[in-house]
Amino acid sequence: MNTKKYFTVALAAFQLVSFGTMAQKNKNKKPNVLIIFTDDHRFSGIHALAGMDVKTPNLDALVKDGIAFNNAYLMGAFTGATCVASRAMLLTGRNVFELDGIGHDVPETHTTFGEAFQKQGYNTEVIGKWHQDGETLKRSFTSGEKIMGRGLYLVDHFRMPFYDWDKAGKFSPQDAYWLVYDENGKVVRQDIPKNAVRGPIGTEKNGPHTSEVIGEAAVDYFKNYKSKNPFLMYLAFHAPHDPRQAPQAYRDMYPVDQMKLTPSYMLQHPFDNGHMFLRDEELAAWPRTPDVSKQQLSDYYAIITHLDAQIGKVIAGLKASGQYENTLIVMSGDSGLAVGNHGLMGKQNIYDEDGVHVPLIFAGNLIKNKGIRNDAFAYNFDVFPTICEFANIPIPASVTGKSLMPIINNQVKEVRNSTYHAYRQFQRAYRKGDYKLIEYVRAKDYDKKEGESIAGSRVTQLFNFKTDPWETQDLSFFPKNKALIEQMRKEMKEQAVLLGDKKENVSGEKYDFWDFY
Repeated sequence: MNTKKYFTVALAAFQLVSFGTMAQKNKNKKPNVLIIFTDDHRFSGIHALAGMDVKTPNLDALVKDGIAFNNAYLMGAFTGATCVASRAMLLTGRNVFELDGIGHDVPETHTTFGEAFQKQGYNTEVIGKWHQDGETLKRSFTSGEKIMGRGLYLVDHFRMPFYDWDKAGKFSPQDAYWLVYDENGKVVRQDIPKNAVRGPIGTEKNGPHTSEVIGEAAVDYFKNYKSKNPFLMYLAFHAPHDPRQAPQAYRDMYPVDQMKLTPSYMLQHPFDNGHMFLRDEELAAWPRTPDVSKQQLSDYYAIITHLDAQIGKVIAGLKASGQYENTLIVMSGDSGLAVGNHGLMGKQNIYDEDGVHVPLIFAGNLIKNKGIRNDAFAYNFDVFPTICEFANIPIPASVTGKSLMPIINNQVKEVRNSTYHAYRQFQRAYRKGDYKLIEYVRAKDYDKKEGESIAGSRVTQLFNFKTDPWETQDLSFFPKNKALIEQMRKEMKEQAVLLGDKKENVSGEKYDFWDFY
């Protein structure tokens, strides 16, 4: 027997078995998950998604590196701070009517994605903004860094109170600090003075921007990660939430006199939508003149482009750490934002770009179908079951969202054929096919200082998204649409019943939309 030939064949067979075993091990290895969640970042705030003049090369790269959902939405909120409800839905995989009240407190019976992944051996990390209760924060993550939003808030991206991770979940005000530049330009920690003035008064000369701080914390985590266990990171940026501050170099990219207003720009909203006077709407003067709206849009795009640069550093850090190949990247925003659309400034509405239309991207090396733009309807609370199925992790019984994996895997075209939206007791919307119906009511409201009052208007709107994606032409009064409106009203009421849209399901809610409709 030819010994040399036998040895060569045996070696080749051993290598085949070895490579096969390695491939099987890699196949069975749990993927890391990086969830990038931005604040008040509307769908059209990413250039690649809507073609607007905002510069987002790194987010554009994520769109090319995966699957972007063109019709992803926030369902709604029962508070002007819509990000509270949005984040509760993301964390729990439950719709807005299934939360505990407005979503600030998360009951232990509502399993968070952090808890679900911990049970499967994951290290779970939170960095940045937290808008829920301390107990939920503590039970959801094994570690954290640069926690913000725990009571102290100075309305200033350059002077932001942060907390180190506290396993006990206390995050006492006296433990907060901010980051400043010393005389040598080095970033140092500093106790927050008791007489600290609320902003926005900071500049890039004071200290690093929140986006820089949060992004760098993520890069450090990747660089120093030594565990054999997979990780899930919830990376929650505060930008582009107001105050819309950015370093001067980014502001210079958007000269105010060269800004192009969106198709839905208006001087003033045409009627009282029920919540016209609150802090978001008071960020700019009425009427929203072209100059006012151009300035707001310039600031919005500047802080987005600065945020995009930090996200680029995060992805570069992930790749440098060697973790990119086995990491699913999910990027989304918590709400839309008007910034002049329909004469509004905030997100306390259920127009698409102004309030509920958000980016949703699944990207990275593990996504094989690249550069896909999918038109299926999705909510942000579908992220939880989707990442569970992607990582082969049991979906908790408390989760009611729908996994998007059948869509991502090209098994089905959709997991739902409509969307439903609610804002407090004043607004409801129903979207199906190309059409969206919005119904407004004049309803009672309550304020601790002012007591009970009446606000809003009884108005119906109908928009065709195929011809009018910016919702500029109300079609509700055309006789030819009468039957369509009646059918959509009928289906909207059916959805309300199925979803549990009644005040009894929102603890603390005093008024019900349907009592005034």
